[in-house]
Amino acid sequence: MSDMFEWIAPCHFGLEAICKKEITDLGLEISRVEDGKVFFRGDASACARANIFLRTTERILLHVGSFRAVTWDELFEGTRALPWEAYIPEDGRFWVTKANSIKSALFSPSDIQSVMKKAMVERMKSTYRTSWFRENGADYPVRVSILKDTVTVGLDTSGVSLHKRGYRTLTAKAPITETLAAALIMTTPWRADRILVDPFCGSGTFPIEAAMMALDMAPGMNREFTAESWNDLVPRKLWYEAGDEAAARIRTDISLDIQGYDIDGEVIKRARENARSAGVDRYIHFQQRPVSALSHPKKYGFIITNPPYGERLEDAESLPEIYRTLGERFSALDSWSMFMITSYADAERCIGRRADRNRKIYNGMLKTYFYSFMGPRPPRRQQ
Repeated sequence: MSDMFEWIAPCHFGLEAICKKEITDLGLEISRVEDGKVFFRGDASACARANIFLRTTERILLHVGSFRAVTWDELFEGTRALPWEAYIPEDGRFWVTKANSIKSALFSPSDIQSVMKKAMVERMKSTYRTSWFRENGADYPVRVSILKDTVTVGLDTSGVSLHKRGYRTLTAKAPITETLAAALIMTTPWRADRILVDPFCGSGTFPIEAAMMALDMAPGMNREFTAESWNDLVPRKLWYEAGDEAAARIRTDISLDIQGYDIDGEVIKRARENARSAGVDRYIHFQQRPVSALSHPKKYGFIITNPPYGERLEDAESLPEIYRTLGERFSALDSWSMFMITSYADAERCIGRRADRNRKIYNGMLKTYFYSFMGPRPPRRQQ
C-alpha cells in the first residue's frame, strides 16, 4: 500500500523537539511542528511503526484535514467537505470521541462533537447512498482540536493512550506518565553506560522507561491499537512486520546500573512487579530506602526523579526537609548530575544551588518545572 498520509503525533508542550527527533529517527518525514503536535508523512506502515516505536507521543492520529470555523455552520460545512469515505467504510462505527478548544469562538465540546457527527453522516449518506448506517464494523474514533479558530481533525489510530504501555498495572500516588518520563530522560545526557538512580521512584516509571530505552525495547510491543482492525487502510501484515522489527531490535547483551529507591516498602513491591511486567526486572535494582540514605561509590552518575510536590496539605510541611536532604545527598555524590520534575516553588532554594536550566512542563493540568543540575562531563575514554 503506497498511499502517503499525513499523521499527527500529539506530545507534551515544550517537548516537541524530542518527539520530532524520535519520528525522524524512525525514517519518517516531518511536515510541520505546532505547539503540542508534530505532523509527519508516511505510508500505512508508518501508522504501525509509529504506534509501536514512539515513546513520547500520546497517540497517533491520521490527519483527515484542517479548516477555519468561527460559527457552527462553518464547522458543519468544513467537516462535511472532508473526504470521510476515503477512510471510513460503510459499516464503520464513527463518533467524535474528544474535542478541545483553545482561544476559539466555538468552545463547547459536546456541541462540537454533535455538529461534527451530523456533518460526517450527511457526507457519507450521499457517498454510500444510504439514509442509515448500521455502524457494526470497526471503530473509527475522531479527535478534534480547535486552536485560534483553526479546526484540526484526526482519526485516532491508537485507542487507549500510548502512555499505557501495558506494564504499569500498579501505580503510586502522583505518578508521572510513561510518555512524559521517556521524553524527560531523552532531554538529559544519560546513556545506557551511565549510572541512573531515582531516589523517589514510586511505581518505577523513570527506571523502567530508562531500561526499555537502553535495551531498545519498543514501548508498544505488548498492547493493541484501534487501527489494527482498519484492514482497508493499514493491512494486518504491516502490524506483524512492525512487531517483528521490534522483536529483532531488542538488546539483551548489555549490563545496566539503574536503581530505584522509595521509603515505602509497598511501593517498591509495586515497582518490582511493574518492571517484571515490562520485562526489565533483571536490569533494575529496586530497594526500600529513604532519600537520606542516597549514596553511590562511583562518579559521573545521574539522578532523574519526580520528588513529592506537596499537592496534599498534610504532605506540604515535610517538603523543605525532603528537598534539603536531597540537596545534601546530591552534593555528596562526586561529579553527579541531577534532573528533577516538581511544582514545588522553593525547590532550588532547598536544594542549595540554582539549576543550570529549567523547563516549564505541564504534567496533566499541573504546571511543573524540570530542573537540570549539571555535573562535569566524564573524561574521554581511551580507545
